[in-house]
Amino acid sequence: MEQVTKLEKILGRIGELNAKGYKPVTLFAACPNSVAVVKAAFRAAKRNNAPIIFAATLNQIDCDGGYTGMTQEDFVRTAREEAGRSGYQGDYIIAIDHGGPWLKDIQRIEKWPYEKAMAAVKRSYEAAVTAGYDMIHVDPTVDINVPKGEIIKIEVVAQRTVELISHIEKFRKSKGLPRISYEVGTEEVHGGLADEAVFDRFLHLLKAGLEREGCSDAWPKFIVGKVGTDLHTTFFDSKVARDLADKVRPYGSFIKGHYTDDVSNPEEYPLAGMGAANVGPEFTVCEYDALEELENREKKLYDENRVATLSKMTEVLERLVIDSGRWKKWILPGESSDDFSSIGAERRRWLIRTSARYIWQSPEAMAARWKLYGNMEENGIDAEHIVSSGIEKNMDKYYRAFNLIDLNNYL
Repeated sequence: MEQVTKLEKILGRIGELNAKGYKPVTLFAACPNSVAVVKAAFRAAKRNNAPIIFAATLNQIDCDGGYTGMTQEDFVRTAREEAGRSGYQGDYIIAIDHGGPWLKDIQRIEKWPYEKAMAAVKRSYEAAVTAGYDMIHVDPTVDINVPKGEIIKIEVVAQRTVELISHIEKFRKSKGLPRISYEVGTEEVHGGLADEAVFDRFLHLLKAGLEREGCSDAWPKFIVGKVGTDLHTTFFDSKVARDLADKVRPYGSFIKGHYTDDVSNPEEYPLAGMGAANVGPEFTVCEYDALEELENREKKLYDENRVATLSKMTEVLERLVIDSGRWKKWILPGESSDDFSSIGAERRRWLIRTSARYIWQSPEAMAARWKLYGNMEENGIDAEHIVSSGIEKNMDKYYRAFNLIDLNNYL
């Protein structure tokens, strides 16, 4: 029998602790949408003495560098470096988040054919396991060929999930690579897993399919559940979550929540038996707000003749976000994707703050940031620390709410 995965080890130990009366916990997963978030995550993990999961989408990190500029190998090396730099010595897990055809923006925008999209996803998986990723979220719940208003059939979702998992397993075994863990499903309505009967059907088909392919030992540890939260809602439905957790427990799996950003009742996640929860865009907003705060200080210093030239940080970010067109992904019905200025001021600000992650690594944005940081440094202000502290503060609330503080002492 092959070795236990890192996630299996952590979850197994948590189960042993729970059996002895230890409080329930939910693992915290951060989406690494910038280098600043990665650095902050390790600092927060060290301070809270708890494990951290990085859930990286293929938009963020992929063979082409994604919008962070990092390939899978780059990210693994970056994580190793930042763990060492922060002094963090606990477990951390690196995972693909939402790995499936047409979930990478370019595939959807350019309307890639099915064969091309699936082949690209498989190459991304191969690069991830070769680089040393610990987990892959297999999510074939989007199909651009399904007519608008219709939902992809759950039989198709299950069949493609089995195909993708079996591909990974064959590849890693052929290369002599270690076992990894899996996550499946989606919280999105388009995935068809919001309905309880369909959810049950998916589990049945997945189990039968993996057995047929000789991949029973690749059964997913996490199954994503629709637990009330999405991009525009922040209330966690603990009853639904508890029901789903009870449903997957006999399979040896846990429910994982997505869109946990700014959730109003995070303390209920462990009580409902949630295995893990993802947080991402919230940290982009933290980063943006910190830069905006620093720019306000910069302007005051400029008025006092203590700064020679301004960075124009937020002006640069807004222009780059608008020019990128990435904000169009998040427009609501009734909003124009052709005229950004026609959207209300509050919504425009939301779109800029949320979409800033797509352009952090552009040369102009980086130049403005380093100009801002330099102006602050000349006046005795550690700008990078201020940015990181804002992100870490928001991460700390999840470590507290999820009962993770000092968990590393027991792992």
